[in-house]
Amino acid sequence: MKTRNAIRCLFVAAVVSLCGALGSAAESAAVQPMIGVPPAEPKPLVQMAILLDTSGSMSGLIDQARTELWSIVNEFILTERGGRQPEIQVALYEYGNDGLLQETGWIRQIVPFTTDLDKVSEELFALKTNGGQEYCGWVIREATQRLLWSSSPDDLKVIFIAGNEPFTQGSVDYREVCKAAIAKGIIVNTIHCGGEQEGIDGKWKDGAVLADGRYLNINHNQQIVHIPAPQDKEIAELGTRLNLTYVPFGAQGQVAQERQMAQDDNATNASPQAGLQRALTKSSQYYMNSTWDLVDAVRTNQVDLSSVKAEELPENMRDMNAEQRSAYVATKSKDRAEIQAKIQKLNVQRSQFVAEEMKNRQQQGNTLGSAVKQAVRDQAARKNYTFKPADPPTDAVEGRPTEK
Repeated sequence: MKTRNAIRCLFVAAVVSLCGALGSAAESAAVQPMIGVPPAEPKPLVQMAILLDTSGSMSGLIDQARTELWSIVNEFILTERGGRQPEIQVALYEYGNDGLLQETGWIRQIVPFTTDLDKVSEELFALKTNGGQEYCGWVIREATQRLLWSSSPDDLKVIFIAGNEPFTQGSVDYREVCKAAIAKGIIVNTIHCGGEQEGIDGKWKDGAVLADGRYLNINHNQQIVHIPAPQDKEIAELGTRLNLTYVPFGAQGQVAQERQMAQDDNATNASPQAGLQRALTKSSQYYMNSTWDLVDAVRTNQVDLSSVKAEELPENMRDMNAEQRSAYVATKSKDRAEIQAKIQKLNVQRSQFVAEEMKNRQQQGNTLGSAVKQAVRDQAARKNYTFKPADPPTDAVEGRPTEK
């Protein structure tokens, strides 16, 4: 009897082991690239960590971050290195907020590096200010050590830290962390929200110099000025129509599509300029949603459409056969490309119109967006990124931040 039981146990163990091996093999096969599709060559990479002071006096800074996110991303629409356009990853931290934990330096990682710009926007609009201690050295150390930075010396890796209190606050020495950052190829740019000399006295310039970055000062309460143009209405309508070309799938598809529409509303309600810049971003390669949209997922070979389960599809696609599914997604892809091309053409016309209008206006104050765009463009050039001739600016706030 003991011998028989022993044999039975060995048999069961062997079956379990075999099933596990087959399951692992099936799982591995499911995540392999589609057969016949060569692996994509890695794109040039731009990693941008934005560290925002969310203490009580910084509501203006947060508003600028919300409204100028899309303008910052759009700076790279005409950018390439070696004939290839880069991938843009954005990370967000907040610091100096009493609502955070004292033991962690009143610091919070909001979003790690991501290409999901709707998620970044959603989190920016959820931020609230609260008085606190602003530990610049500590938050730079957190961003430098905890984010997944590229190891390639060719990729652009930048930190932008914005705030208004002395750079020296806290127990972490800003000099040591800035030196450690640049040792890893991470440039630290400092943006003082206030007077130029006040920022220099508060060691904001010193922090930037130590990490090969820029020291800039801005008016964080400056309102973004919008110059109306004849193309505005059509661009806005086309931006909304783009949403009709998205085909959500999987567990998070519907949630992600709702986030997309919510961020359209957030941008439009924040300022007309933000809404226009978001529409322009959505017409570019930087607005990518392959994790939840079948059009992007199929186009980038992330998903084999024939293998998607019916229950993971939107309701109107569940009874389609393979050919009908493929035709439906192809039609949505064609529609999207046509709408995106129209937006880009209209934006060229709008840019020309705004440029003429701006000739008769005085430049406005400096903002977070203009500071980031100036620094990142120059630093990208050091990494052999090239910028095609840009169209005339679409913002009325294009004054260069003071740099020393």
